[in-house]
Amino acid sequence: MNTESTINHHDAYEALVQFLYRAPIGLVQIDWAGSVELLNPMASNLLMPLVGSDGLDNLYTVLHAHAPELSAMASAFTEPSGVICDALRVPLGDAAGGPGAPEVLSISLLKLDAARLMCVVADATLDIQRERETLALRLKSAARTDALTKMPNRAAVRDQLQSLLGFNRSTDSGEVALLFMNCDRFRQINDTLGQAAGDALLVEISQRLRAVLRPPTDHIAKDNGQMVARLGGDEFVVILDGMRRLEDVERIAHRLIDNIGKPYFLLDHEISCTVSVGLVWGVSDHTDPDEAVRDASIAMVEAKRAGGARFAMFDTGMRERAARRGDIESDLRTALHEGQLFVVYQPVVGLLPGGATDYSAGVEALVRWQHPVRGVVPPFEFIEVAEQCGLIGALGDFVLARACHDFMRWRAELGSIAPRLMAVNLSRAQLGQEGFAASVRATLAQAGMEPGALQLEVTESLAAQDQDIQQRLHELKAVGVTLALDDFGTGYSSLSSLHLLPVDTVKIDRSFVSQADTSHHHRVLIEATVKVAQSLGMGTVAEGIETAAQAQAVRDQHCAKGQGYLFSRPLVDAALVEWVKQHAGAAIPQGLPG
Repeated sequence: MNTESTINHHDAYEALVQFLYRAPIGLVQIDWAGSVELLNPMASNLLMPLVGSDGLDNLYTVLHAHAPELSAMASAFTEPSGVICDALRVPLGDAAGGPGAPEVLSISLLKLDAARLMCVVADATLDIQRERETLALRLKSAARTDALTKMPNRAAVRDQLQSLLGFNRSTDSGEVALLFMNCDRFRQINDTLGQAAGDALLVEISQRLRAVLRPPTDHIAKDNGQMVARLGGDEFVVILDGMRRLEDVERIAHRLIDNIGKPYFLLDHEISCTVSVGLVWGVSDHTDPDEAVRDASIAMVEAKRAGGARFAMFDTGMRERAARRGDIESDLRTALHEGQLFVVYQPVVGLLPGGATDYSAGVEALVRWQHPVRGVVPPFEFIEVAEQCGLIGALGDFVLARACHDFMRWRAELGSIAPRLMAVNLSRAQLGQEGFAASVRATLAQAGMEPGALQLEVTESLAAQDQDIQQRLHELKAVGVTLALDDFGTGYSSLSSLHLLPVDTVKIDRSFVSQADTSHHHRVLIEATVKVAQSLGMGTVAEGIETAAQAQAVRDQHCAKGQGYLFSRPLVDAALVEWVKQHAGAAIPQGLPG
């Protein structure tokens, strides 16, 4: 035998023994029944806390209380060799030693050949701890991330603001600005096109927000200290830290409004969706993150009240106004439930040739609120609140049902001198209701009223807004009711586009009528409106007539009907009946058109 070869073989064997002896993992060679044939010191150290009275003679016996499945797994493995199990986690529980001792073992079992198996034992305690920490971080991140847009959510905004409020800011650290954004028409889009389209729109908006605020933002925010987040629904927030000038924040607000307001193309629809923005400058003046967000949302509501698609700067006076609106909302819900609302009716008269007046032409239904403490609340104080808090639909449905009921009672009581037409205003919320036309048909049927006696009025700005609203108007026309375009001259449409709107009557806004007797310009506008309406087969009503001179001026322009304080203020049910009776002698016969 070659002596040198024998020495090299011996050295290799010694090196292998030393490796097995010093290996940082436990190695145990067992036979098919689990009897231990070889093990290194690390294996002995790791397994010793589990050893019972039988000692370390059989691995399956030692691990039986913690991994009883090992023996069955080995028996079920039919391959000549290979991995039977890999990194099986074995919690030690009460068998774990003192501080620093393994709490979890990792067991891997390999088949070497038909007679031998190798078990690899390792301390998995640190791995488990790291996995738990990683999972906790992921869960925390998920809890602070909006699932739809993948933006930070309300919790993340609160944490960020809390850190900024608690920061000891130096004089050169700049200000913190908070922008609160809310979509102006999201509810209508969601109701009309469905939730899938609404979700897609929110994702598009989030992407535009990121694009606008992607660093660098004209180097206006120190260290790019900003956060873009979705609070929920159609509400978004932008936090800007290190801002030097208010003008820079205002420029960002304008940029956000402009970019988000550009058309969207979703599900074969071109969608317009603008945002209103509330701005708080100097968030660090607040003591609580929720207070800062609340103030920004209050300013956002002010931006909406000013017409939307704009921003409003928060001031402390807004809190008092918001609190007052909150009180009105709460009381209004009670009013709807307890029957505090009632309807008044303003006569609409026919302006006949030769100066005659038809006092039975019709009436317009208007809602009022009899508050138990404040008395009669004028509509301008609660209609806007009802629109903002989602009560306008219920309020409008109440007015429609009551008006139809009263109309039919007048007809039974007054006969031929009863008003021939009932006009009721429609809200955006009602036109956004799926199946609203069917609801109107049901209300008419319940009252026993023919559809042609009902005139539903929609503002010019709403009627000209989009195809969805016009589709609703066509559905109402199919019911048989007549439609009127209210406040004409103050919205988005023009005389040249009047033929595109499915209406029967044009109501000329009081801002034109009030100057009809003194301004040639306004008389020309009224004359043009009347002529275009007549050419399209539409009727006309002049609103807000307060003097005989104004009435004569609109008569001279051949306006068909008039309405205003000159003829009557809005009247409660009983007073309207008496007013009709008083003017019965001047009423035209029932057969004439109303």
